[in-house]
Amino acid sequence: MGNGVEFVKSSFKERAKVIEELAAHNEGFRDLCDDFLTAHDEKLQWERSSAQERGERIAEYQELMDILRTEIAQALDRDAVVPFKPPRR
Repeated sequence: MGNGVEFVKSSFKERAKVIEELAAHNEGFRDLCDDFLTAHDEKLQWERSSAQERGERIAEYQELMDILRTEIAQALDRDAVVPFKPPRR
């Protein structure tokens, strides 16, 4: 798995197995993981910056990370749902 998947596994340790399984067959989820890592890395860069817009950019990346964290959790929840088959008659 890519670095984004590994980063998400470290952020959702209790769901690492589900993350691995979902990432193995879902390219969109892998992209979501990569986006989460990118947002994290960018936030860290801005935290080390002394630029005037530093605070604003940190807040923007934190908001993006919060949104992505929610999307990741929702994807994991959807994948964990086992559809029930109607009873046979």
